Amino acid sequence: MIPRYTRPEIAHIWSDEERFQIMLQVEILACEALSLQGKVPKSDLAIIKKKAKIEVKKIEEIEKVVKHDIIAFLTQVERTVGKPARHLHMGMTSSDVLDTALAVQLVKATEILQKGLTDLKKTVAGLARQYKTTLMAGRTHGVHAEPTTFGIKMAGWYSELCRAESRLEEARRIIAFGKISGAVGTFAHLDPSIEKHVCKKLGLTPEPVATQIVPRDRHAHYISLLALVACSLEKFALEIRHLQRTEVLEAEEPFTEGQRGSSAMPHKRNPIACENICGLARLLRSNLQAAMENVALWHERDISHSSVERVILPDATITLDFMIYRMNEVLSGLVVYPQKMEENLKKTLMILASQRLMLELIKRAGKKFSREDAYKVIQTLAQEAWTKNKDFKLLVQNDTILKSYIPQATIQECFNPQYFIRHANTLLTRAGL
Repeated sequence: MIPRYTRPEIAHIWSDEERFQIMLQVEILACEALSLQGKVPKSDLAIIKKKAKIEVKKIEEIEKVVKHDIIAFLTQVERTVGKPARHLHMGMTSSDVLDTALAVQLVKATEILQKGLTDLKKTVAGLARQYKTTLMAGRTHGVHAEPTTFGIKMAGWYSELCRAESRLEEARRIIAFGKISGAVGTFAHLDPSIEKHVCKKLGLTPEPVATQIVPRDRHAHYISLLALVACSLEKFALEIRHLQRTEVLEAEEPFTEGQRGSSAMPHKRNPIACENICGLARLLRSNLQAAMENVALWHERDISHSSVERVILPDATITLDFMIYRMNEVLSGLVVYPQKMEENLKKTLMILASQRLMLELIKRAGKKFSREDAYKVIQTLAQEAWTKNKDFKLLVQNDTILKSYIPQATIQECFNPQYFIRHANTLLTRAGL
């Protein structure tokens, strides 16, 4: 991922320095396990632990000649350790080191994502509580439907983030598998106890049945879960973009001191952070397609997945990390306009009582009115109010049919917006707030 969308903490995990350090750790742990079985002298293990170090530039120089990153890595380490380095990579294949190290990197990256999501949840929870009873128009198909509150909207987001939290936990679990089982996964030259020792020390689980690699359905599953979290963030960002439209302006992402909205128009305050989140979600979803293509490989493995993963796995985690961070930035500084919400609601508030009036008519008219009949009565009045800019409430109060069945006091109550949000507390409680 380009630096513009990369935060330093997660970038470090995907640096060459960190990757080789984890690979070295895998190699040393394998030697440690062999030493416990008496197959590597303790003195040699001590020298390996003391002298082994990573020099990325030297590895790169060696790789230019040998055209193999693991051999270059082992050669560089051998030069720093000396003769005891002959115990490194004993009975192992490249993917034992690469896949196990990759699992460690992905677990570390996922933990960063989990921390960011926890912070985002707290921000959304605060908004849900703050605006629990702040009335606004609910919208379906982009059109006013019935009243809701901004707090209820945020409670829905909070509930979705709880599901996102579960997805990241599953992602961490599904990817935390390593393998030290040799060339085609048969443990031909290493006892399974070596793998058990290495994985335990690294906080991983041994892959039950590996080939030369950890099966790539794990990685596809992993990215699918990240992509779902990204979809939720895109949904939130898209909502804010709609609410920030000039004709709506019920909420607005923060616009900081000195910020500029347009090179041409000084008045502009554009929802660029939210647009950025929506764009990055598209990118992350595209990584999922590539990950799914990586599942089917030739026999015990081929290398066609490798080049793809070197791009999509770092990019997927870095992208989602940035999206979570940016979404939290937006929501932490979100500007909410309750007065504008009220103004917009008043534009159609009278008409928004249509369903309640219909239900009252059905209830009070009994068998004299079917649901279809009641619907037509209310719809006719609503359409007249909408298309001819008339007062819907006044039309209802003066309608002969409605007056004959529904008392004026009840008609008046049908237009009370508080009726629609009386279960706000219940909804927040159900969301876990």
